[in-house]
Amino acid sequence: MSTETSGDAVNHRARASEAYRLWWQHDAHWYQGVAARFGQETANEINAEALRKVAVHVGQRVARLSGALPDTGDTAKDLEELRRRYDRCGDRMFPPELRNASTEVEDGDTIVLTLRQNFAVTMVRMAGSLEGYRCPCTDIHAGWSEGLGVTLTENRAASCLREGDKACRLLMRVATPVSSPEED
Repeated sequence: MSTETSGDAVNHRARASEAYRLWWQHDAHWYQGVAARFGQETANEINAEALRKVAVHVGQRVARLSGALPDTGDTAKDLEELRRRYDRCGDRMFPPELRNASTEVEDGDTIVLTLRQNFAVTMVRMAGSLEGYRCPCTDIHAGWSEGLGVTLTENRAASCLREGDKACRLLMRVATPVSSPEED
């Protein structure tokens, strides 16, 4: 039986939000330190590599919690389930208050992620590092896909907030069928 009051629950959420902010602040200072000492290209490479590793872990976690991807023989239905799993990955990795994102299936084999707000771009802009910053979005999607056991035949940004577009439009073309390989 829990003795936590609703006020305690609110305080817990506030502490969790503060922890998010502190870790993101750490990340921003870390990125700036690497960029200042070793160059922005190195900072971008290390940032993308680290985020991809985290994304693989997130994808594996979502896969474990969701079970094997279905192979119903209906590619549209299977892609819709995969789209929901990408949403779960995004929700696990980035709290909803830090981004405004949606996904949809397009052209029968492409999952499109649209980001209308990306806190990372906002923070990099505020730090004065936007000019040399390279978004790690495709690295994150590659990691999620690897963790989910999915092969992408295309992974690219068609538009980007960093470039001044109104939204990031990220295309992930999925090799079909989408079912995960059998575990050994």
